[in-house]
Amino acid sequence: MAENKNGSLAAWMTAHAISAAELADAVNTAIASLTGRGGSTSERTVFRWLSGENRWPQERQRRALETVTGLPATALGFVPRGRSSSIPIPPPREDPADMKRRTLVTGGIAATVAAAPNASRVRRIGMSDIERLQRQFARVIASDHRHGGQRAIELRAAALADEALNLQNAGSATQRVRSRLYGAAAAFRSSAMWAAIDGRRYTDAITHMREAQALAELSGDQAIKFRIWSHAGTLYRHMGRPADAFAANDVARNLTITRQDPLFASLGLARQMAIHGLAQDTSGLRRAFDQAQAAMDRADADAYRPVWLTAFYDQAELHSLALSAHLAAGDHPAAEYHAHRCLAALRPHMVRSRAITTARLAHAQLAQGAPDVATTTAMQIPADAATRHPRVSRMLQEYSAALRAVSPNSPTVETWTDHTTTWRMTG
Repeated sequence: MAENKNGSLAAWMTAHAISAAELADAVNTAIASLTGRGGSTSERTVFRWLSGENRWPQERQRRALETVTGLPATALGFVPRGRSSSIPIPPPREDPADMKRRTLVTGGIAATVAAAPNASRVRRIGMSDIERLQRQFARVIASDHRHGGQRAIELRAAALADEALNLQNAGSATQRVRSRLYGAAAAFRSSAMWAAIDGRRYTDAITHMREAQALAELSGDQAIKFRIWSHAGTLYRHMGRPADAFAANDVARNLTITRQDPLFASLGLARQMAIHGLAQDTSGLRRAFDQAQAAMDRADADAYRPVWLTAFYDQAELHSLALSAHLAAGDHPAAEYHAHRCLAALRPHMVRSRAITTARLAHAQLAQGAPDVATTTAMQIPADAATRHPRVSRMLQEYSAALRAVSPNSPTVETWTDHTTTWRMTG
């Protein structure tokens, strides 16, 4: 049976750093989004696809796989049996934006029907559904910190946003639960937005941003509004648009939650600092860092905060944003200082952040005339991050060009070239 193994699907999973269990989960989420009913795909199902034991999955699974991967089933190594399934499923080519708009409009209608006297047989949506979505959201956050920027993370988060919206139509619920559902959908959509930003897919990120902003308004959730507008500032910063970045980040910083919790205020100031760096405003940069640090020091460590914030924002992230700001402003000694502080404080699960910080440190050291030290630093980045994370790969390509410009035909360039060749072979 070895010749029947599905190498195409295995290659896609490897390239996107997604396990069999994660793929099964993503497929089930997509099935729920497409049909309104959950799927039953298991880890064993995926193993049967990989081994070639099942060479043509049932139609709803194929359609879900195409949604998750963005590829037709045949491009994933599946072979048609020559007959179609009778399982009904919505048309495959519907514009996702149209589906979201229809879902948002019909959500209000469903709420009205659920409140009618004859709705006693309609399913009751409650806090247990919200808690299940929150557990899935925590897994998306954890996957992002391990891999970051992957298309699979973006698609999975977007599909989970659709699942949260579909629950609006699945039964009756209190207004509080409906608001929480919109908040969950906004949270998932903002994670899709962040994955697209991290993967440098800026057009996709803008689409997710607009959906997330509309959902956040429906939810009334200040924390998720802050996340989305703060991400918008980061998006525009990465696109080289400091004026738009300042405007978006100011929306986040002016929300009530920044006056209620100093940690939110600190993050808003820290991202403002990074924009000051892009704008070459070194005095504004330093002032924002001091203010962000002071706000962080005032924050109650025991206060309840959403998982997306507690999973990443801490002293290490503040130094990471300072590193980015000083690097953009051309203050390389300060950038190196903050890089070392960041690396010393990073939590073990922040795999993506460690790779990004290390790449930035190498740039700062090279700019100070230390190509040997910088190259030793860059070589510490793991092969999978160097070859699979778009932002890290881009920074290392820029590092290669800068190294060759600074130290052409040197043994250091040869060492770096040999190392990157090994990365490509093992990554």
